[in-house]
Parts: sequence; C-alpha cells; structure tokens
Amino acid sequence: MRTPSAEAGLSPAPLPGFGPFAGTPRFFGAGEVRLAILSLLEDAPAHGYELIKRLSSRSGGLYRASAGAVYPVLRHLEGEGLVLSQARGERRVYHLTAQGRREVSGASDALRGIWERAERWHEWGRWMGPSVAVIAAPLSDLVREALHALHAAGSSPERQERVRQILDRSRRELEEFVRASRGSRRR
Repeated sequence: MRTPSAEAGLSPAPLPGFGPFAGTPRFFGAGEVRLAILSLLEDAPAHGYELIKRLSSRSGGLYRASAGAVYPVLRHLEGEGLVLSQARGERRVYHLTAQGRREVSGASDALRGIWERAERWHEWGRWMGPSVAVIAAPLSDLVREALHALHAAGSSPERQERVRQILDRSRRELEEFVRASRGSRRR
C-alpha cells in the first residue's frame, strides 16, 4: 500500500524505532537516489563505482547501493540532460551540467534531509560489526521486556517511571563497564 507521502514523491512516512532505522523503513525514499547522486556529482565528477562507494561511505557502510540501482539512474540523468558522461579508460565519468546544478540548488531542503539521515546512519555504522551479533538477541529480549513492562504499567506514572529507572540502571552499568574497560587497557 502506498502512503500519501510516497505518492507525492516524498520520503516514506516516519516509523518508530531507534538508531539509524528511526524515522524511515529504508535509507532512500522515492526520488532520493537521484538527488543524492546529483549532489555527489556536484562535489566532484565520478564514475558509477565511485558513486557507489561514496554513498556507502556517507552512511557509515550501513547503506550499500547496488550497481543495479546506480547505473540506471545515471543513464536516466544523462537522458534528462542533468549529467554528461565521458569515457575515461574503461569507465564513464559523470559530470554535472548547468541544468543539473540548478536541480541540486532547487532541492536543498530534500538534500539536507538525505545527508542528515546519512550522518545518523554513519554514526551508528561505527558500532556495527560481527561482534554486534553477540548482543543482538539479548538486546532484542531487553527491548521486548521493557515494552511488556511499560504495557503492564498502564497509565500509572509511578510504574512507568520504575521501568525507566530499570533501563537507566542498565545503561549506567554499561557506561561503567566501558570506563573500566578503557582503564584496564591503559595499564
């Protein structure tokens, strides 16, 4: 089912969540890959693979564009006269045209939203790695139990506060663990 925002060409409707996944169910909304590529080309000309790497880098590696997503957009942008390509060796290097620059200039609010989202994803990307799998199930269990406890607390502000205190205590214990770990590494 399409949401009104998707039909209007806007980002997907916000969703509850945390970390990089708060706000939208995917990294790019309708039409945003096109804008992001134009924005990256405004920074500097690039070939398709380089654009794929830049998109990944901007998200801290959490978003990985595929060639199947980037190259058709580049061909479409070229057809619209927003970019030009030149053969350089075996690759085609894409350059923004004056019309492409006007397109980027007119989409400054949308681009600001895209790159702010990318910064949030990049921040979380620093912490994502194979070791995260070790805590994925316990973290999921903790979130589930916290939500059950909040539901059980009902509308009682005192009981809701108790749930918050339990979660705060866990957070403080983890912060202390990090401080202690840093101290033991210095020795």
